[in-house]
Amino acid sequence: MFIAFRREVEAALEAALDDLGYPTEDLGIEEPPADVPAVLASSAAFRLAGEAQAPPPEVAAEIADAVDLADAEYVAGVSTQGPYVNFAPSEAYFEGALADAQSEDWGRLPDTGESVVVEHTSANPTGPVHVGRARNPILGDALARVLDYAGHDVTSEYYVNDAGRQIAVFTWAYETFDESDLSEPEREKDDYDLVRYYRKGNEFLEEGDPEDVEEAEAEIASIIESLDEGDEETLARCEEVVDTVLGGMTETLGRLPAEFDEFVKETQFLRDGSTHGVVDELRESEYAFEDDGAWQLDLADWGIEQSFVFLRSDDTTLYTTRDLAHHEWKFEEFDYAVTVLGEDQELHANKLNAALDILGNDTDQLEEVFYAWVNLPGGESMSTRQGTGVDMDDLLDEAVARAEEAVRSRMDDRIRDDDLTEDDVERIARQVGIGAVRYDIVSKQPTKAITFDWEDALDFEGQSAPYIQYAHARACGISAEAGDLEPALDAGLLDEQEERDLLKAVARFPGVVEEAAMDREPHQVATYAREFVDTFNAFYRSCPVLREDVDDDVAAARLALVDAARTTLANALDVLGIEAPESM
Repeated sequence: MFIAFRREVEAALEAALDDLGYPTEDLGIEEPPADVPAVLASSAAFRLAGEAQAPPPEVAAEIADAVDLADAEYVAGVSTQGPYVNFAPSEAYFEGALADAQSEDWGRLPDTGESVVVEHTSANPTGPVHVGRARNPILGDALARVLDYAGHDVTSEYYVNDAGRQIAVFTWAYETFDESDLSEPEREKDDYDLVRYYRKGNEFLEEGDPEDVEEAEAEIASIIESLDEGDEETLARCEEVVDTVLGGMTETLGRLPAEFDEFVKETQFLRDGSTHGVVDELRESEYAFEDDGAWQLDLADWGIEQSFVFLRSDDTTLYTTRDLAHHEWKFEEFDYAVTVLGEDQELHANKLNAALDILGNDTDQLEEVFYAWVNLPGGESMSTRQGTGVDMDDLLDEAVARAEEAVRSRMDDRIRDDDLTEDDVERIARQVGIGAVRYDIVSKQPTKAITFDWEDALDFEGQSAPYIQYAHARACGISAEAGDLEPALDAGLLDEQEERDLLKAVARFPGVVEEAAMDREPHQVATYAREFVDTFNAFYRSCPVLREDVDDDVAAARLALVDAARTTLANALDVLGIEAPESM
């Protein structure tokens, strides 16, 4: 309804401005304040006041008089308030929102016919997932979800870095050291088991006898060279290590959850020869030059001072070279490619774009979403570059434990009337704890650094996942207690202010999904969900559904509104990758 309403407003405004001889490139459409009885407003009068040589309120009145709503189905009227032109909804708008939101697919937009690959996380498979990676999988997974809801054919990709020095060191160490050389694993999990070899190997290379280290470095160099040549035996040796560690890492990521449709390996582009094809093509470029045996690109024309090295002096390729082949593969397979990257990767991304441009690619197909680091309480950075020794599993375990403590505290305070079983407590603790971590991170604008705070994240009354989850559980409880009462799709009976406000909030959901997908900002959905709960709670306090003194027809209509709110909340949480508990 909201999207259809907005399009009717756009058409009516554009026609009115054109008739008045005003430019139509900026309609100034925005949402009005909560106390204004409209769905959308236009601030175009501000922009046009100079041209009209009249104050904005006078221009707004002129625009409103010129608006023709004869063909509108969902816009009932137009009015002004100072410099704003406000557009009010029709009964068809409310009826349509109430009916459409009964569907489990509510909020999903029609197929766009466009395919999008979202690459995120892509942590090096050298050990357990670190909390420094927390924002990447949470943001990336939510972005993939919102694009899916917006009608795109979305593929979530984990790009596996399995061909660099780190993997060569890991493979050498795994084949060199015995269990007796290692410390006890921190967890009974494959990634924790194998990371001990990687740590032992690095320790040896830093502190071992120089002659032994020299011999080890020669073996590692041989592995790197063989990988670069696509040697199948070496690829198999490294693959054993990579796949084992990656299995443990994805198990951890699955707890968030962060799900992947494809695991694309660096070595794919060595095996198929495309990486060396990129090298050959770049060498022929007018921007290529050789310095001390290494081949580089001069990127001054792109405003980048640093050169781009694409071939070492020993004729081995780099991660960045293989990533060029990877992106050319993406451009062949998908209409658009989105990559989620930490803010420290911006220079790398700019260089990559320039090199792709030199190779003749349409870089409009590629977009990066950058995020700032998350800080731990006390100010410690969660950046893997700085490192704090905190693993993702530890963070999630603590989240669940803290959530369980909060649930039991609420039970002790008799906030709940019904009894919870131990299974219920464990379920709620998992849903709330992990949801709290996820929401606290995804709800913030990606480019802003954030400090993770346990009390805020687990606040059942504040701007948090538990606050939203509890509202969903409350709506489920009302529906469950309705008994034989059947919901009635009669918006005409919902004429209280709180009912109309909730209907308008329900109707907005598809528009929020569309805008969040266009802007690549899942946090817009998080903000909407939190504000939606405020509106739902106002309705809950003022408009009882199942009380004996409520007329049966009104109760049935309110029950349908509760179901619409429940579906809206469930799907908003689903976009964010957060579970929607049916009871709490």
